[in-house]
Amino acid sequence: MSKDELAIRDLVSTWMSASQNGDTKAVLGLIADDVVFMVPGREPFGLQEFADASDAMRNTRMRGKSEIVELQLLGGWAFVRNHVTVTLTPPGGKPVKKAGYTLTILRKDPDGKWRLVRDANLVTG
Repeated sequence: MSKDELAIRDLVSTWMSASQNGDTKAVLGLIADDVVFMVPGREPFGLQEFADASDAMRNTRMRGKSEIVELQLLGGWAFVRNHVTVTLTPPGGKPVKKAGYTLTILRKDPDGKWRLVRDANLVTG
């Protein structure tokens, strides 16, 4: 396994563990400034909207896992297809289970770090 593939696998693992620990700052550090997120039912959105949504979920407990189904390196670009399963529990609320696939495009920035630049999230309840 190449150094870049290991770095990308580590990014995916860090994303999940930071998300479960409510560490929004760590998650935001994995994302490029020019990111575009796509989810069903709404217009694509960028980094600030993602940060705001993450902040709004600060007190929601998240548990889950991400399984890399496919990872392809294309020079300074890569894509990852994941299957994600999560359970979200809002304060005083009932757990909501969601599962589905994501397709993520990553870019290796000049500092040598891989960052998420595009993400299509098809995880549904």
